[in-house]
Parts: sequence; structure tokens; C-alpha cells
Amino acid sequence: MFFCEPTHVSFPRSELHARSTIDCRPFRLCALALLLVVTLLDVSYAAEQRTSPPPTAAAEVSPLAPVTLDGQVLFKVRGVSAFPAEQRAGLIEERLRELASNTSLPLDSLRVEEGTDRSLVKFSDELVVIVFEADAEIEGVSRQLLAEVYRNRIRAGVEAYRRDRNPPILYTHALYAVGATAAFSLSVYLVVLTFRRVDRLLGKRFKAKVEGLHLKTFRIVESERIWTGIRASNRLLRTLLILFLLFVYSQFVLGLFPWTKALSTRLLWLTLDPLQTMGLAVIEAVPNLIFLLILAIVIRYTLKLQEMYFTGIQHGTISLSGFDPDWAMPTFRILRLVTIVFALVIAYPYVPGSHSEAFKGVSILLGVIFSLGSSSSVANTIAGYSLIYRRAFKVGDRVKIDQLVGDVTAIRLQVTHLRSIKNEEITIPNSTILNSSVTNFSSLARERGLILHTTVGIGYDTSWRQVEAMLIEAARRTDGLLQSPPPFVLLLSLGDFAVNYQLNVYSNQPQESSRLYAALHRNILDLFNEYGVQIMSPAYVGDPATPKIVQKDQWFAPPAKPAAPTPSPDP
Repeated sequence: MFFCEPTHVSFPRSELHARSTIDCRPFRLCALALLLVVTLLDVSYAAEQRTSPPPTAAAEVSPLAPVTLDGQVLFKVRGVSAFPAEQRAGLIEERLRELASNTSLPLDSLRVEEGTDRSLVKFSDELVVIVFEADAEIEGVSRQLLAEVYRNRIRAGVEAYRRDRNPPILYTHALYAVGATAAFSLSVYLVVLTFRRVDRLLGKRFKAKVEGLHLKTFRIVESERIWTGIRASNRLLRTLLILFLLFVYSQFVLGLFPWTKALSTRLLWLTLDPLQTMGLAVIEAVPNLIFLLILAIVIRYTLKLQEMYFTGIQHGTISLSGFDPDWAMPTFRILRLVTIVFALVIAYPYVPGSHSEAFKGVSILLGVIFSLGSSSSVANTIAGYSLIYRRAFKVGDRVKIDQLVGDVTAIRLQVTHLRSIKNEEITIPNSTILNSSVTNFSSLARERGLILHTTVGIGYDTSWRQVEAMLIEAARRTDGLLQSPPPFVLLLSLGDFAVNYQLNVYSNQPQESSRLYAALHRNILDLFNEYGVQIMSPAYVGDPATPKIVQKDQWFAPPAKPAAPTPSPDP
């Protein structure tokens, strides 16, 4: 609505007479139409306000805050945005403590003074609290009745406040605390003593029976574990009983003194609140836990089926074209990891607390730590799988990795274990093997045989035909070498002082190569000495007058002894 202040305007009489003759009916019609439109808008706005409450009505009601004295709640007050309820309650509590500690103010001086729009609760002439109409509206009672209730609660609280701080009462309560402390100490001593006797009694009566059970069950259940479980249960029961006595003692002693009474009243809730919170969290998480349980069961049986399938491939009961049986278990491990990761991705949203910021922060921290600290482990794992699928070697093979020679005893995800010729355990990271040259002495030896070779230098005065025949004969005399394919000799080079011959023999025992080389070299020496042929040194100044050979009668010079003759097989 628009309000206009009246203004005095003077017109000449002739003009006034002229204006009075003007027809005002059009103006009146326009004014009436404008008034009708405004009235309709006001009516529609009022109807809208009645049908839909204001959305901010609930927001204008501020929360309540309790007013306490010595831990006891007297009443609750509300606040406004400029003066919150907590601040108002704190100010009232401060006034109450100051007035309650002033014993010169009698309790009868606590009264209520009524005003036009508020009620004042005063202690003598000191203001304690102001009761407004808004406070009474929340409680659903009149302002005067609410102020009277506040006065009675304040009177009872102040009376208890002063009574608890009375020196004779404090002395009496101190004696009670001393007595409670003595009783608590005696109770704890008796509990410890009783449980010690119970422990000894269990040791005398039941330990022999438990050991007898151990003998009867053939080590299915270990007696020491049973006895340890019994003693642990006994200690747990003792600890729980002592904690219960401590709780009762603390609550009683703290409740004797006004300064700790608030803690005494809250002690039970401080103990039960975490349990209640955990219990409610568990109850709320029950649907998610059921889902996780079902998911775990499904994944478990899925992994079992996968293991059965790949175990069948490994043992040959299931065959796949182009798939080596040695790949079965490594492939199963990869598939198992993929299945578990997939299950974790599905289960993550259902894990209790997974949506909290703390859980996310811990997950990120663990991921960063894992990524920074496991780079070499991941590289070795990938290299281990690469070696398996490349089939560079397998367990039992004699291999040479760089300058290390040994038999493969274990192939793990991170490292490969070798047993050297000198029976040494060698551990090599898989990433190192992947970047090194690998010689496998066993892979072809099973089918075609491994070629062992040795080189001798013989003078030009000896026929090469004789040398080759002697070398072939030395190979035939050596047990453990294959005669098919037959051994062969290569003439490597015509050196400055000797002809270099290479004897090549086949063997299917690469692990015995050192022994076979030693036996072959012995037979070569014996044959060349037998036929009087000198094996040349790498270099010499001139030909000696007589060949440098060992005569046959000197082959077994002391302390050497001839070998026992090998019995001939029965015809």
C-alpha cells in the first residue's frame, strides 16, 4: 500500500470553477479497476500463504542447549542466530555458579518478576535467567508457569550445590572415599588370589587329562594349545572382573565430590557410548556384511573351480592345444589375482566405513606406499611370469646364467634358486635373469643329447688319423657317454707348434658333465701314453729328445693303485 501526505494547493477562483466542471467518472473507473486488481492479488497471496507454510519456518527454530549445575541438567534454553543457545546456556551457568557459591544469598530470595513480554528469575536483586514468550511456546505452556518451573529447578540445584560443598559433608565423603579405596584394593587382592588358586587347581586336575586327550587324538589337537586356551580364558575373566570393580569404585568415589560428580554421571555413558556406537554400526552394516559374505562364498567356490580346472591341465587329464602343462599353475595364479581384484572392486562400496574420508585417506596412503616400495618386487614378479611362459628353463635343468652354472631347484615369482656344482645355493632375481643370457644344458639333452667337447694339441709328426682314432677310443671307454649318435673329432686349427683337435661326445646327463669330463680326460691321457703320442703344451721352445709321455709300467706308480677289474656279464 502507498501512503501520501496531503498537500495544500491554491487555485484562482476562475480556475477552480473550471476544474469543478471537469467530468471525473473516467478517473473513478480507472481507480476502481486498479483497486480491484490489487485486492485480487492480496487475496491470492494470502491464500498461497495459508496453503503452503513458509519454507524457512523450521530453519528459524534454533536448537536447545542444556543449563547444568554440577553436571545436573536443570532446564534447556533456546537461542537466536545472533545469540546462540550454547552461548546463552553458558552465560546462565556462569551466573548460577557465582550466585550458588555466595552463601550470603538465602534461597528464599529466589523469586520471579513479571514484565510485559518477559519473566525475570532473580536471586535477590541479581538476574539469573530471562524467560521469553518464545521459550514458553517451545514447551507448550504459559510464560509464567515456565518461569516458576525454572525457579524451582534452580532452587533445588543451588540447594544441592551448597549442601555438597558443606565442610562436614566433604569430610564424611572423604572418609567414604578412603573406605571405598580400601575395599577396592582388598577386592582386587582377593580376585587375584582366587584366580591364582583356580589356575593351580586347573593345572593339577585338568592338565593330565588334556595331555591324555593329546595322546588319544594322535596330535590332531595339541595339548599345549588347549592348556594355553584354558589359562588365557582364566586370565581374561580375571581382567574383566577387575575392570568391573574399578568401574564401580570410580563411579562411587567420583560421585562423592561435587567437582567430579559430573564425570561420575557421565562415566557409565563414556563406557557404554563406544559399545553402543559400535553396536549400531554393526546393525547398520548387517545388510552390507551379508552381501560381503555371499560374495566371499561365491568367489571362494569360483577359485576352487578354477584350481580344479588348471590342476587337471597340469596333470594331463584336461588337454588344451598349444597350452603347455607347465603354464597351468602360473596361469591359475594370474587368474586368481584378477578374480580377487574384481571381487575387491565389487566389495569396496559395501565395506563399512569405505565412504568416510579417513578410509579414503588410508587407502590412498597405502597405495602410495605400495607403489613406491614395490617397484622392484613388481618387476621381479612380471619377469618371473615372463620366464615361465617363455619356457627358458624349468626345475631340474642345468643352466648357465651369465657366469653362474647350476641346477634349477625352484622358480618363484620373485627369484629363481640354483644349486651350483659345488652344492651352493644361489638366489637370482627374476628381473636380472630376464636381462641376462641364459644357457640351458638340459632342454635338448633329453632328446638329442648334450655335446661335451674337449681340445688337445698334437705335434705335426703324428698322423691325424691316429689322433682321431685315439680320441674316439677314449670316448668309447668313458662310461656315461652316448655311443649313438657316435662321437666325432673336429680339426680346429693348424697352429704354430701343434695341430688342435676337438673331441665331441654326446651325453644325456648334463648334471654329470663335470664327472664325465674328468673321466674322458683320464682316458685320453691313458690312450696317448699307451701309444706313445705326446700331447703338446700350448707353447714350447723346441722338440725334446724323447717324447714326454708316461710309460705304461708307471701308470700305477705309488701311491696310485690299479682299479678292480669289472666282472664280465654272464653269457
